[in-house]
Order: sequence, then structure tokens, then C-alpha cells
Amino acid sequence: MAEKTQAKIVIAPGNGASEVKRCNWYGWLEKKLTSAGVTCILRNFPDPIKARESVWLPFMEKELLCDSDTIIVGHSSGAEAAMRYAETHKVKGIVLVSACVTDLGEESERISGYYNRPWQWGAMKDNAQFTAQFGSTDDPFIPWEEQQQVAEGLKTELFKFDDRGHFMNSTFPELLSYLMSVVSK
Repeated sequence: MAEKTQAKIVIAPGNGASEVKRCNWYGWLEKKLTSAGVTCILRNFPDPIKARESVWLPFMEKELLCDSDTIIVGHSSGAEAAMRYAETHKVKGIVLVSACVTDLGEESERISGYYNRPWQWGAMKDNAQFTAQFGSTDDPFIPWEEQQQVAEGLKTELFKFDDRGHFMNSTFPELLSYLMSVVSK
């Protein structure tokens, strides 16, 4: 019997994260996963302020080599990048943190390009073996209704909080536990 390949994890940050290893929980998660023997890729993304789809998706494909053995963990703009990537690429899974479906009326979000067409929920579900989502009802940037639309569209395994805001803490133990539970499946 062939040995099962362990997935690699790629962290797609939110926009504005120019030095990702020192931003939010990203560096902490990378260290925890790596020390547990899990391959985790955390790199600064090009175009970190605008987070344009036309720049981020090719970077994920050609530089980070996201493929059918990759779990993409996307936070905020990175969640939208993970969803759009999974519309056209096979991945092992997508884990979304503070995901939304519209530009929220913000020009700075609109220019990213993620929100100018319908979301292809069926294609995402077909291309990802699993989807999970972490959201908080007190997120100051993403209304809960937006997060619910993602959960309903993707039928995600939803981890709902009411006290995490936009998940900008320096640690994220629940995400680590979840990833450890799915990385070898």
C-alpha cells in the first residue's frame, strides 16, 4: 500500500501584511506547524496593500506551488484569494478566516478584483476535499452576514466565535488544532 502524502500548508495573509512573519498569528502558526513536522509555507506576498487577484493567484500557483496536496489557510483578503484559487485549481482544502463575499463598499477592496463576478461555490467544492471557516460575530471589518454567505455557499465546517474580532491576535490555538487534525487525512 502506498504511503499517504502529508499535505503542505500555505498561509495567505490579509492585505497590508508586508512582513508576514511578524503579523498577527501567521509566524506563530508557521513555527508551531513546522515544529510538529508539518510543511508550512509563509512568505510575503507581492502587492501586499492592494492584494490584487491578478498578482496573488499567479504567485500562489507559480511561486508557492499550491496544488492538490496543499491546504490554503487564507485570512481576510487571503481568504478571498484562497476561494478564487480553488475555483480553478485542485487543492487539498481551504481554511478561511474572516472571509467575505463583497468589497463592503470600499474602493480599496474593490480594486483587488475578487468581487467583480459571482462566486463559483460548486467549483470550489469540487476542487477542494474540504472547506473550513473561522469567523467572529464581532469582526469590525466583516459583517457576520457576509461570513454566513461564505459558510452557506461552501457548506463549510464553521467555527463561530463572538469575541475574536478580525482574528488579529498573536496566537490562534483553535486553528492550529484544526489543521493538525486534517493535515494527514
